[in-house]
Amino acid sequence: MNFADYLTLFAMVAIWALMGINVFLSVGGFLYYYRMERRDPKIPLEEYPFVSVMVPAHNESAVIQRTVRALLRFDYPQDRYEIIVINDGSKDSTGEIGDRYAAQYPEIVKVIHQENGGHGAGINAGLKAATGKYFKVVDSDDEVSADFVNFLDRLELCDSQGGVDLFVTNYYYVHTDGIGDRSINYSNVLPEGRIFTWGDTKRFQIHQMLTIHSSTFRTEVMRMCGGELPRKVFYEDNLMVCRTLPYVERMFYMNTDLYRYTIGREGQSVQDDVSRRRYTHHLLIAESCFKSVDLDRLSCRQHQQYMKHELFMLFGIATIFTRLNKSAEADAALEVMWRNCEAHNAKWAKHFRKGTPLGVINIAGKAGQNLTSGVYKFANKVVRFN
Repeated sequence: MNFADYLTLFAMVAIWALMGINVFLSVGGFLYYYRMERRDPKIPLEEYPFVSVMVPAHNESAVIQRTVRALLRFDYPQDRYEIIVINDGSKDSTGEIGDRYAAQYPEIVKVIHQENGGHGAGINAGLKAATGKYFKVVDSDDEVSADFVNFLDRLELCDSQGGVDLFVTNYYYVHTDGIGDRSINYSNVLPEGRIFTWGDTKRFQIHQMLTIHSSTFRTEVMRMCGGELPRKVFYEDNLMVCRTLPYVERMFYMNTDLYRYTIGREGQSVQDDVSRRRYTHHLLIAESCFKSVDLDRLSCRQHQQYMKHELFMLFGIATIFTRLNKSAEADAALEVMWRNCEAHNAKWAKHFRKGTPLGVINIAGKAGQNLTSGVYKFANKVVRFN
């Protein structure tokens, strides 16, 4: 055989190899579509997981209609999900708007009217009323993307494989001024396309926390925690998530920006001035989260690692907004929180207070206050928390 014959043979082998790769990719793509994208219309409706979506609302007449409309537009069996609107003592027309939707969609929309008890009281009421296997909180001033229907499809797929305790999606920070919008993405730490456990996760980065915006829990797992969230206390959604995560074993992650979290509205609880004024709320939530998690009982290293990360962030938030007040009264309240935590579990309280970077912002006196203020201002310029 001469050079031309070898060249021809090589070309033929290459062509056949490319055709084989094409067939392999085509079959793989079809199988992926069949398993992950396609909803089988022959599946009996009772086999779709029942999903409860709770919408807590207080004086949200300007946005509640948009939120409920968005949740009603998805192509999912209408007798397999419910929208629970909690009218938390609104003085505007929030309750009336909810009632109109309940009258129009009586099989889907439920409205609970209660005296004003805060966001936590709303979640308590919604969790008591929920009949779904899975429970998702959507705040009335936020939005879910059109990908919500795919989220429901994936939830159905998970349920057909034994179900999950936690379904994770990305969420998107939407600033009212349009500056600094960003996605909180978990694709570098969580496996995609399959059910997994804590042992399959990687180390979370400092900005990656599992929040109420990224989490859909199995309802019974949430109820296993026991006790109600505190009334008229802000930031209690952190406690809701933190105290539930120790009970989570099976998870699924969908890499999509499902939830759009709007920040920047005047008077919003996450604004700098509001968070500083409500530093006692941050302290209470951080202490409650610490007491709700027994780190020594978490047998999986990655599970304990994540819960340490979560508690570190919550202690950090509480410490920063307390010290930003630059007052002896606030510093005294911070000291009380640490003493309460040490009385509950001295080993881990000392670990967080002195064995982590929190030791720097816990330096006593004006030096520590000024250092905390400088660190926060710099970090907020880089990342823009609010």
